[in-house]
Amino acid sequence: MSRVFALVDCNNFYASCERVFNPKIANKPIIVLSNNDGIVVARSNEVKSLGIRMGAAVFEIEDLIKKHDITVFSSNYTLYADMSDRIMETLSTFTPEMEVYSIDEAFLDLAGIKGSLTDYSQKIRNTVKQWTGVPVSIGIAKTKTLAKIANYIAKRSEKAKGVLDLTDSPYMDKVLAQVPAEKIWGIGSRTAAKLKHLGINTALDLSRADAEMVRDKFGVVYARVVCELQGACCYDLEQNPPAKKSLAVSRMFGRPVESLEQLKEAAANYAARAGEKLREENFAASLLTVYVITSMFIKNAYYNSQTVEFQTPTTNTTELISSAQLCVEKLYRKGCKFKKCGIVLNGLVQQDNIQQNLFDTRDRQKTKRLMEVIDKINSSTAPGIFWAAEGIRQPWRVKFKKRSKHYTTDWNHLPEAV
Repeated sequence: MSRVFALVDCNNFYASCERVFNPKIANKPIIVLSNNDGIVVARSNEVKSLGIRMGAAVFEIEDLIKKHDITVFSSNYTLYADMSDRIMETLSTFTPEMEVYSIDEAFLDLAGIKGSLTDYSQKIRNTVKQWTGVPVSIGIAKTKTLAKIANYIAKRSEKAKGVLDLTDSPYMDKVLAQVPAEKIWGIGSRTAAKLKHLGINTALDLSRADAEMVRDKFGVVYARVVCELQGACCYDLEQNPPAKKSLAVSRMFGRPVESLEQLKEAAANYAARAGEKLREENFAASLLTVYVITSMFIKNAYYNSQTVEFQTPTTNTTELISSAQLCVEKLYRKGCKFKKCGIVLNGLVQQDNIQQNLFDTRDRQKTKRLMEVIDKINSSTAPGIFWAAEGIRQPWRVKFKKRSKHYTTDWNHLPEAV
């Protein structure tokens, strides 16, 4: 049976999550900021209409924020991730064939649905909105690339009312003509510029191009895009994504770090978080890399990294922290103002497939039970247990001065009815 792809994409996801628990800002302009409240990473439609670009520095738009009474939020990734989980769980009730593509997007296979796909998709939209409060748009087509295009139009067309079905549409050419080449899934701005030199400016132009010519000039990946635009399915659902090869935790510091003590605290904090993520995903790490970096716009800018290999793959936070701090001691340079530190774990293996080491003296079972208890406490209690090596004051910590509450993951942040 051929596929019928429906791309479900949340509208202005971060801003929509903030609105769920603050209905007073339902129709007001909203921006969400990056770590340390530095740049714009999400915008509501009202902000987009003001011409404020993605990635704009806050200090550059302060006058616009005041003039238009824009509500500003620090990024709240804990809230967004939990809301994403709820949305994906809701979508899974409509089809067993589903691929979670990103935090705010999922492909569904609606091939077995009888009746109107538009009506069924409107039911999906209404249910997601009712159960989670987040609005979504849905594009339907015979290929993923065309579903992306259908979604692009569905978001922008009042007539579509959030859903566009292109599976047997007589308006296919008209729709493709509205989509610039750089908006096609898999086509970046540089490739789009090269295509324009060949007279290919829109999705319609690319759909009429010769796939072999595109393959010769740009490669097989772009030839597949042409085939997808022509209705030939080249990409199926990825319901079992490839196993992770690495896991990383890194953040910009809230202020430059100059002391070895504070740099070690930050590395310990990030290593602890990396350990939690490892255990959440049932992995163990064979390699740990720590990197540090100063601003690259200063004289004598400094970047360096150090790697430790574990004799036995580990999930033990104490082992991760001690190794990370040893790396920091080798990386530290007196007089440097460090801007960022990161932990990268490689050589990931499933915890059930760890190759034991004959000379390993650690009691791995005891350590595993300890980590399980700590994780259980931290998942149900705030602030929970932290490691002394992470420090107490943490002046280097990332700044989130305008962050909303963790409404869905912290009992102390439950919204109050007044």
